[in-house]
Amino acid sequence: MATLTLELPPLKRQTSFNLRRWAELCADPEVANFEGRVETDRHGHIIMNPPAEAAHGESQFEIGYLLRTFLTRGRVIVECPISTADGVKVADAAWASPERAKERGSQPCFVRAPEICVEVISPSNTKAEIQEKMALYFDAGAKEVWICSRTGNMSFYTPGSTAPARTSVICPRFPKQITVE
Repeated sequence: MATLTLELPPLKRQTSFNLRRWAELCADPEVANFEGRVETDRHGHIIMNPPAEAAHGESQFEIGYLLRTFLTRGRVIVECPISTADGVKVADAAWASPERAKERGSQPCFVRAPEICVEVISPSNTKAEIQEKMALYFDAGAKEVWICSRTGNMSFYTPGSTAPARTSVICPRFPKQITVE
């Protein structure tokens, strides 16, 4: 089987397009009626994701709560839109320092990713999809990407790492396991 490599546009060039397209989608009443999460690809096409299970939202909330508990400065965002070289992707949860949050200003999505981007695994996620999102978040400026398994196990990644770190560098008190009922 041949390997296919896609060359994505430079992030800076993609950003202005992403901002325009995301603002259009946010203002579109038809898109507001879609069930499930909406993201875009680098061409601005809508990517629909299946609606989340209740446990997914519980995990997002618990992660957000713990982030806010341990990192009292900055912003915690759930369903966080981030401009990437492959369109706008939406992290399940994120934490942005006051400086990074201020950079966003009134933009409809983060031009530079929050320092921590979190993906909560859903039944429909593939390993390749999660690896691509991790690479896109790091390329967009994330300092850490966390993955929460369906059982609540947390994995903490830093740019260039292939194996998870033992703890988060930014939030070392964050537990390795969150409570998922």
